[in-house]
Amino acid sequence: MGSTRAKIAVDAMGGDRAPEEIVAGALRATEELDVDVLLVGDCPRMRSLLGTRADSPHLELVPAEGVIEMDEEPLVALKRKPEASINVAMDLVKQQRAEAVVSAGHSGAAMAAALLRLGRIKGIDRPAIGALLPTMVAGKSVIVLDVGAIVDCRPKYLEQFAIMGTVYSKYVLDVNEPKVGLLNIGEESSKGNDLAARAHKLLAANERIPFIGNAEGRDVLSGEFDVIVCDGFVGNILLKFAEAVGEVMLQIVREELPQGLRGQLGTAMLKPNLRRIKQRMDHAEHGGALLFGVAGICVIGHGSSQAPSIFNAIRFAQEAIDHRVLERIRSYYSNDCEAGTATVARATDG
Repeated sequence: MGSTRAKIAVDAMGGDRAPEEIVAGALRATEELDVDVLLVGDCPRMRSLLGTRADSPHLELVPAEGVIEMDEEPLVALKRKPEASINVAMDLVKQQRAEAVVSAGHSGAAMAAALLRLGRIKGIDRPAIGALLPTMVAGKSVIVLDVGAIVDCRPKYLEQFAIMGTVYSKYVLDVNEPKVGLLNIGEESSKGNDLAARAHKLLAANERIPFIGNAEGRDVLSGEFDVIVCDGFVGNILLKFAEAVGEVMLQIVREELPQGLRGQLGTAMLKPNLRRIKQRMDHAEHGGALLFGVAGICVIGHGSSQAPSIFNAIRFAQEAIDHRVLERIRSYYSNDCEAGTATVARATDG
């Protein structure tokens, strides 16, 4: 396998459409992206899907036995199936044979496997899943975290989410001065529940977080914010709602296009515009969400992912590798410790 290309382990058995769609997306990634892919799973089955392309110099098949099913309890299943595809994929990163993992399988199992196999970044108490959402500003996305990793949060977790989101926004999304918001029910600092009020104080007190205040639900997609932080319970609901809105809008556009010859001509003329609309609104264009806080790059894809989503998830992982997101987050906390500049007002966290 190439020495200068990013190496990404892909859980070929995870997801509703595995392994066919996973293999197809991974194969496309090796052809169009500067990546080498380690496909983890049932080798005979993967080889039959790949045919002669199984011998690609940028593709490696890694054997695994079993998969964590969606109805299984993650920790129990991971221990009972040590050779399951997600476990093997995480081990490849731990062994430095790969730089990232992509999985569209059981999200809870992927997070648990990452924590068990890779551990957390020093200074991070809990991981967060960060998802990119489109905004009303063309070409601009907002990263929301957490969207499902930690349902019950403490204020300091939200502070850490804000730091990791800021790093990603600055170095991957290329935002010079990211604007961080705390998802809340009002703009005033006194609004919200106890978690929101205490988190607001921490975020405002941390000089290294470009915090500009609370963000209401209507502000999330406005483009005013670059990073939105919230607990995983609220974030997951927000993510699923945003995905549904995108799907509804795309369906409305399709239904409202004229029918017959007139419709065909109109659609042909509007095709570039329709393509851009889809790219801005379709969650499949991002491929998945990044698991922040673990000592390795891990992208969690949608369970229903098809080949294009897997391709984009691999591209998502490649961007995190190329922009050294992991190293930059580690650097933030190592510098913070060396300088002795631990965030003030920790006592308010309880």
